[in-house]
Amino acid sequence: MKAKNVNIGIKSVEEALSDFVMTGEAIERGEQVKPLKGIYFTNLDAFRRVMTQKRLELLHIIKTEHPESIAHLARLAGRDVTNVADDVKYLSEIGLLEMKKIKRSHIPTVNYDSINLKIAV
Repeated sequence: MKAKNVNIGIKSVEEALSDFVMTGEAIERGEQVKPLKGIYFTNLDAFRRVMTQKRLELLHIIKTEHPESIAHLARLAGRDVTNVADDVKYLSEIGLLEMKKIKRSHIPTVNYDSINLKIAV
């Protein structure tokens, strides 16, 4: 089975807007446009603020331990459940994890094996 990856990149606002305009122009010309999948940050500092060591640890625990709830994840991480819930919510909002609702539990899941970081020079 092929390993799944999530792509993270660094793009300035100008680069993102330029890509958006180029895509719109290609669509207007009737060209097929392949969707660009990934999560982009405006600079490396923004990436570092989001991808803290504690959040990376949560992603690893979710991937390897398969916690049954956020409370279970907090116990596995040895962290306060409120702080873990905040981190999980944020990671879910930016697309780095998914929340599955089964019965009364919200189960965090990670559906990839690695994160690829691309930084243009």
